[in-house]
Amino acid sequence: MPRYFFNLRYGPHLDKLTVDPEGDELADDEAAREHALQIVRDLVAGPASFAVRDWFACSFEIEDENARRVLTVPFSDIVPEEDDDQTA
Repeated sequence: MPRYFFNLRYGPHLDKLTVDPEGDELADDEAAREHALQIVRDLVAGPASFAVRDWFACSFEIEDENARRVLTVPFSDIVPEEDDDQTA
């Protein structure tokens, strides 16, 4: 199973990057995206952070085992779009 690394981009000008040194083994890119969104939900619901003032300005830069960026997941992706809430 491939290993994905979830590097956190944050800061007032998104100039800070916290590198994930361990990563997680996941089935594919879509599983990595879903995993990132779950981490985001946990972070946003958790205690306030002095380092991060606005979670929704942050993103995960997800890399594969070869240090190739495969996805960027903005934290704002956890907020459903208006169309997602409407039922037919």
